[in-house]
Amino acid sequence: MATLSHDLAIEILRGLSVKDLLRFQCVSKLWCSSINDSYFIKLHLSDSLKTNTNHSLILRKSGYDFVSVNYDSPKTTQRLNHPLGEQKKLLKILGSCNGLLALIDDDNRILLWNPSTRKSQVLPSTEIDFSSASSFFPRSTYYGFGYDPISDDYKLVRMVQLHGNNKGYLHSEAKVYSLRSNCWRRIKDFCFYLILHRKFGILANNALHWMVFKTPQSWKQNLVGFDLGTEEFRFLELPDLCLDKLFCYDIKAMGGYNCLTATFRDSNDVVAEVWIMKEYGVKESWVKLISWNQPHLLASFPSVVVVPLAFSKNGDKVLFSSDVHTFVWYDLGSKKVEKIGIRDVPIIHDVDLYVQSLVPLNSNALMINNEMPPQ
Repeated sequence: MATLSHDLAIEILRGLSVKDLLRFQCVSKLWCSSINDSYFIKLHLSDSLKTNTNHSLILRKSGYDFVSVNYDSPKTTQRLNHPLGEQKKLLKILGSCNGLLALIDDDNRILLWNPSTRKSQVLPSTEIDFSSASSFFPRSTYYGFGYDPISDDYKLVRMVQLHGNNKGYLHSEAKVYSLRSNCWRRIKDFCFYLILHRKFGILANNALHWMVFKTPQSWKQNLVGFDLGTEEFRFLELPDLCLDKLFCYDIKAMGGYNCLTATFRDSNDVVAEVWIMKEYGVKESWVKLISWNQPHLLASFPSVVVVPLAFSKNGDKVLFSSDVHTFVWYDLGSKKVEKIGIRDVPIIHDVDLYVQSLVPLNSNALMINNEMPPQ
């Protein structure tokens, strides 16, 4: 009986789903070793990112349930087991990168989770360095999670700022967690202001991004980026918009680009504009991708806005979600809108995009192994 050469077997395996690869680990010791090899894991991930395959939405429903949805075919859903097993704590999604999700619970405990391999890891805790007298003041905490290709490391950023009287700040600090070393370290302080209580960063171009304020009294939001390689902050200029209108800004990543959504009221209409930064850090490269009139949101604006999530597999449509927990496809050619119904998901609290991958966690850290949930 003829046998496959090892090189041919790798070519076949790299095109399979993570679910199939986990099953095929049992075929032989060689296949198991090959599938768990770091080079193969990166090869499989690179193929998925280049071909826009093995991508799903992950939804956190009311309560503690997570659901995975193939967004090109939203009728295909899968209930995921809770990453903390029987503990069943309420979790929020901090960020998603290369198949790993960063989550936080009500006790501010942070963990990393790979839903595809069903492995999760609790991060070590880190204190905030400020005097006890300052602990009574309001606090802003901003997070971000991403991958640094230079050091081949996954990093989680935490910025904390305490606010005193008259919106002045008493203390700020920034720390970075490294998955490779499984520890936190403090980095250079930042020179901007975090007004919101909590915010999660957006990953694009190997950098994390947040909307911040340059001064405590400022009404204008600014886009700041954190380079995961150099670990430096920098401001990025936004496109020129009509500042005489009431804007709701939202920054996302889509197709690898920074994506800005500006929603505003225009006469008897609500308009959502979607801008894409084609060349990173260049103001003139912002391109308006969509201008979408939404009169049905007039009564609920600005509390309800739409947010772009992803391009379709062939790139001709954009998937949107709204704060009323609905999903629609926006056709870039015809400008028509198609509403999407997701089975058995009545209320959604978190939604993020992730790619199924074999990316491992730190084997020396506190790990939690979970079995597949009943189907």
